[in-house]
Amino acid sequence: MVPEIGHFALILAFFTALAQAALPLLGGRIGEPRFAAFGRQCAVLLFILTGTSFACLVYSYAVSDFTVLNVVQNSHTTKPFIYKLTGAWGNHEGSMLLWVLILALYGAVLARGGRAVPAGLHSLTLSVQGMIAAAFIAFVLFTSDPFTRVFPAPPNGEGLNPLLQDKGLAVHPPFLYLGYVGFSVPFAFAVAALIRGRADSVWARLVRPWALTAWTFLTIGITLGSWWAYYELGWGGWWAWDPVENASFMPWLAGVALIHSIRVVERRDALKGWAVLLAILTFSLSLVGTFLVRSGVLTSVHAFAVDPARGAFILMILAFAIGGSLTLFAIRGATLQATGAFAPVSRESALIANNVLLVAACATVFTGTFYPLFVDVLSGEKISVGPPYFNRVFVPIAAATLALAAGAMLIPWKKASLTAVSKKLLFAGVIAAGAGVLVGVTAPSKVIAGGAAVALVAWLVVGTLTDLGERTALFRRPLADSFRRATGLPRATWGASLAHIGIAVYAAGAAGMSLWKTTDVIFMKEGDTAVIHSISVKLDDVRRIKGPNWIADSATFIASKANRAPERLEAERRFYPVRGMQTTEAAIHPQAFGDLYITIGDHVDGKGWPVRIYFNPFVACLWWGAATVVFGGVLSISDRGKRPRRKVLGREMSANPAGRADPQPAIGMSQA
Repeated sequence: MVPEIGHFALILAFFTALAQAALPLLGGRIGEPRFAAFGRQCAVLLFILTGTSFACLVYSYAVSDFTVLNVVQNSHTTKPFIYKLTGAWGNHEGSMLLWVLILALYGAVLARGGRAVPAGLHSLTLSVQGMIAAAFIAFVLFTSDPFTRVFPAPPNGEGLNPLLQDKGLAVHPPFLYLGYVGFSVPFAFAVAALIRGRADSVWARLVRPWALTAWTFLTIGITLGSWWAYYELGWGGWWAWDPVENASFMPWLAGVALIHSIRVVERRDALKGWAVLLAILTFSLSLVGTFLVRSGVLTSVHAFAVDPARGAFILMILAFAIGGSLTLFAIRGATLQATGAFAPVSRESALIANNVLLVAACATVFTGTFYPLFVDVLSGEKISVGPPYFNRVFVPIAAATLALAAGAMLIPWKKASLTAVSKKLLFAGVIAAGAGVLVGVTAPSKVIAGGAAVALVAWLVVGTLTDLGERTALFRRPLADSFRRATGLPRATWGASLAHIGIAVYAAGAAGMSLWKTTDVIFMKEGDTAVIHSISVKLDDVRRIKGPNWIADSATFIASKANRAPERLEAERRFYPVRGMQTTEAAIHPQAFGDLYITIGDHVDGKGWPVRIYFNPFVACLWWGAATVVFGGVLSISDRGKRPRRKVLGREMSANPAGRADPQPAIGMSQA
């Protein structure tokens, strides 16, 4: 009965989404504001219905209801309870239902929190959200029904992919989807702006927190995925330029450009068309990521679906959403007239250059990801594009972007003196050069690349701190006065600075892992010792252990270094009988300047156990850098700036400086 309730709720959600999409538009045509109010109620009802449907699926997993095919294919009675629950979204059908639920959540929050949004803009935005929701609910109902029954019910299930039975990966998809789907709101605002023919500072202030929220969640999701890959897959790395990894990275890059463009619209009433186009591009790339994972065109540990019908359905959604929005931009983009003028040397120009570099970086990732697919379709030839391509093409563009970021915040708006900016950055340049030379002298290998990487990190960190020093008049005024200035800075300023510093710290970790990682692959028997990076690693013993739904060979290693107490580390090679799959549980010992990382393979008669030992320098910088970026994003989200007003004498008001009422009609379609 519970699965039928979930399925019925999803059917009702589909018709509710259609009502949310159609009624506000119809109300605008006939001048009936009550239709817009009903559209807001539909958005809330849509969230309730999709939440009910998802809760029914989770319940089916919790009680191991093997009359539901989805539960049979992705669960087992011996599986730990936490993974029974997370198995609800550890598959194609369940994850798409989660996708729809998060989309409905954003729509409900927008509907309930839209008091500051001009009526016409609000209704149009909710309508676009309803269209997207209806399309994806239809996809779930017609191609990916999670409530399909199977009779007679089997006595047990087939189990969940062992790689997905992990706490880190259990929370990775929800955060990733909160990022992916979150960009639907800026997309909807962008389409609404094109229909109304206006994107101003009010529009930018409304879009900015949504874009920041989605980008922050996406950062968390990508980081959790990298962390999972690092400790679970046993290959000693955190990023492999896998197509599905790239699918999440592309909207992240576009999202960075979008956030900076929105800031220019908000402050200087410039780059309006560029900001709208980036909002469309960012969500389009999120949809492309969904297509990659669901279409069956690639094989990946992250990919779910292999049904071409599903890929064709999503391709139609892509054509409608991306093609329709870009066509609308081609028709209406010229109406977004910018009024803010600026000189070639200005913060606006620096942010334009920043956006060009970010879009170029995104294009290189897109090319490397899709080129093998295009070749396969056109010629049937199987090729792969791996790290060498990305290291040669993407890394220089990323380095230029980071170098520009150091000085962009020091450049004044509208017009600046290049000489004055250069003087402010002189100290950062000296520190960066000194750090690069120091690494070049002391680094054991990769002298030029390592020196350049460290110099770039120092340049960005010191440049950011210099900007904060300029804002607080540090060393130019009494310390107490500088402290008061620091506490009075907007949270968005602190957030941006922390995000830049976090990215620099992350870059330091990426450089350390890429340039100075040490690896040793040997066969070891009990009692054997290996030495890596001045650390002695002894294989103490190997024993067979049993878990709730797996058995494993567990190896105990003793790691010792001069003047330090020995450390006992456990590495496992697990076997899951239900799925017939093996996984690796790495032994990781964090240290001041890197991680000792050990994995064990299957025993070979006469040789012993194959053991991989890594020393990964500065790997902690990856996680601390990402955490700093996220904290900066949260600070920026919390700073809403000047909030638009609403409901003055019963009329919907936009918070423009003159306090004029929104001149658009209730829905704004008459202006399209």
